[in-house]
Amino acid sequence: MHIDLDYGFQSSNLVDMMRLKQFGIVLILLFPVLVIGNTIDQGSVFDPSWVSILPPIVAIILALITRQAHLALFVGIWLGSVILNGGIISGLTKTLDTYIVESITDKGHASILVFTLAFGGLIGVISANGGMKGMVKMAARYATSNKNGQLATMAMGFVIFFDDYANTLLVGNMMRPFTDTVRISREKLSYLVDSTAAPVSSLAVISTWSIFQMSLLDGPFSQFGITENPYFTFLKSIPYSFYCILTLVFMFMNILMAREFGPMLVAEKRARRTGKVLAPGAQPLSDPTIMAEGSKTGTTHWSNALVPVFLVIVVTGIGLYFTGKGALGPGSHSLREIIGEADPYATIIWSACIAGMVAILMTVTKNILSLNGAMEAWINGVRSMVMACVILVLAWTIGRICEDMRTAQFLVSISADVLSPSFLPLITFLTAAAISFSTGSSWATMSILVPVVVPMAVQLMNMEANAIVDTPIFLSTFSAILSGSVFGDHCSPISDTTILSSTASCADHIDHVRTQMPYAITVAIITMLVGYIGIGFDLSLSVILLVSIALLAALCRFYGRPVSD
Repeated sequence: MHIDLDYGFQSSNLVDMMRLKQFGIVLILLFPVLVIGNTIDQGSVFDPSWVSILPPIVAIILALITRQAHLALFVGIWLGSVILNGGIISGLTKTLDTYIVESITDKGHASILVFTLAFGGLIGVISANGGMKGMVKMAARYATSNKNGQLATMAMGFVIFFDDYANTLLVGNMMRPFTDTVRISREKLSYLVDSTAAPVSSLAVISTWSIFQMSLLDGPFSQFGITENPYFTFLKSIPYSFYCILTLVFMFMNILMAREFGPMLVAEKRARRTGKVLAPGAQPLSDPTIMAEGSKTGTTHWSNALVPVFLVIVVTGIGLYFTGKGALGPGSHSLREIIGEADPYATIIWSACIAGMVAILMTVTKNILSLNGAMEAWINGVRSMVMACVILVLAWTIGRICEDMRTAQFLVSISADVLSPSFLPLITFLTAAAISFSTGSSWATMSILVPVVVPMAVQLMNMEANAIVDTPIFLSTFSAILSGSVFGDHCSPISDTTILSSTASCADHIDHVRTQMPYAITVAIITMLVGYIGIGFDLSLSVILLVSIALLAALCRFYGRPVSD
């Protein structure tokens, strides 16, 4: 048996023994957990209590212990269903025939699944026709180092700002072949992808995120007779989205200083020194070996990949415009109104499918592959996304369980007793992070908290309503909902965007969560201590941002460790 003493790499026999041990842990924990769930009074579910956080907590702990996210999520769903339905067997049957089925048949969820599979087909074709290799060859002329590769990945995340799902799948799949050649670990790639997607989309002036956040203010504003345009309130709140802003700043510093800490340091040392971009025993969510079966073609021109990928962006933009325009009807409308009424689910499906068709057409007409070969590559690409789709469905299902068990309401009720105007932004951030971490959904968290926290802020501040919306406390409280949601999402192994980041990067999902979490927590601590507490003590926005950036720079410089080749 060979063991690498530098990194603890183990033989396949030892890895198999470890997996057997993990399976034993699951069996030991599974039945006691379900039996305990069966003894809980169902009435406590409808009166939110600590019981409501059991399913997500069990799922998260099991995922981190066993590294089997699919199994851990299913156990968490089953436990929740047992509590809701009062029986182990009835809980299992309800899980299979109701909760999972309803997660798949939801229009938004079904659209994301179709988009994910279709996008996998597109990546399969441009991998098989040699276009992806051509892109890597072209990029290698300009970004010849590990640092430049990371900067290019981050820059791509800024370019695709209009939607986090599109951002994640495009950037991860486009950059992965290149980042592998410059020895960037899959853990670092998935961090770069995940930590640009939601922050960039949520800070963009026009995106699916910004329109959604702004639309949540309509109800509370009408309730209190606030006449200011919700969109202008959103724009004024952007500088107070401290976690999102500081995450992007931290990433940039981290790349420029080439210093890492925590599990990411180990991952980057492994990749840089050995060329192994995945850890031993890693289980990537998407399977690049399936696509590699059809990737026998040599390098072809970069346009065979870039044209279809660029088409995804163009079709999505055009689709958002025309679906929004169609929903509003005749007449002149602002871009904000058009995007607000657009159907993002339809447009992402159109973009992935049309781009896939164009990729197949280019491949066949240029005699790179036969029609049968191109179709086989597309199907292989779809197959490579099946694991990701399974875990997405399970993540949505446990979110539905949390909704039925009123997990969010319980967490809100805990924080309601300690609210005051000065600490409202901080408590809101912590509450949003807890809900997002537990449910795995930023949008669901925002949907729950905005209608609760915004009226609470208006009542606590005891001022004229139209004047309140311009105060730093109100703007930072609204932004704290967004920032806390993104932070919880970044740390949660059951988050759909975190899952998609692992998928697009072909990274082990638990490795991605484990390496990203210390970085996310670091930024969140500074966000809370300097940002939201600072707002409560009337510090100016410029002072808060300068101090926060200085602390991040000092932390990178003195706590981080250089990663040498």
